[in-house]
Amino acid sequence: MPRKLTTTFAALLAASIFTSPLSAAQCGNTSAGYNAWKAAFAKEAKRAGVGKRGLAALAGTSYAKRTIAADRNQKSFHYSLAKFMKIRGSDTIVAQGRRRIAKSPAFYASLEKKYGVPAAVLVAIHGMETGFGHFMGDSNVVSSISTLAYDCRRTDFFIPHAIAALKLVDRGTLSAKSIGARHGEMGHTQFLPGNALKYGVDGNGDGRVDLNNMTDALATTANYLRGKGWKPGKGYQEGQPNYRVIKEWNAATVYQKAIAIMAGRIEG
Repeated sequence: MPRKLTTTFAALLAASIFTSPLSAAQCGNTSAGYNAWKAAFAKEAKRAGVGKRGLAALAGTSYAKRTIAADRNQKSFHYSLAKFMKIRGSDTIVAQGRRRIAKSPAFYASLEKKYGVPAAVLVAIHGMETGFGHFMGDSNVVSSISTLAYDCRRTDFFIPHAIAALKLVDRGTLSAKSIGARHGEMGHTQFLPGNALKYGVDGNGDGRVDLNNMTDALATTANYLRGKGWKPGKGYQEGQPNYRVIKEWNAATVYQKAIAIMAGRIEG
């Protein structure tokens, strides 16, 4: 979801990447100027520390029309809570979430022991984002996020993510061909590149962060929530200490409420 990065974090990440104005590359609202933007942005990316593999991935991107269409059509966030939860299949998420925890109790207990985040919250997010990994996207990550960085609507928000995506290519976390969601979100719980770069965890110990691997993705999700101030043992419903942290996951109020309610139902 494109709402996942807070304004504060966007500003901090941008500040860590650029010492000059955020971007000298000229944004645009059609595909016409994209190739010229890529050439200018490549210079900025190189100054920000992006290496050869990342720059090659940027050069190979194309203007993502489906991403722009999705960015202009996010109607579900304006639904009532009841309608939103019905459309997102909350009853199914709750039922499957309970089964998943019952099937792998030691795994979820290990995450809670390390990060302090209850299993119910992690599986509610997992179910909401990708139906427990059943659909993790159909779009090229680097092209999607680069297109959004070029698009004038929210250039400053997405530029740090585009830089992060290119750095993830350099690290091997992404490739130029990696597939994710329409806004460049990746993996089981749909991390935007800036968050993946900052909070990514090698949960299964194979030496790399792979958010298409469920263990890595859920460990990264727990690490993100802890990094945002999760308080172990405290409540997460509206008015309780950890609800503020759930709000960091997604800026849409209806989404925040749905996560808290479903996690509560999963816990019973």
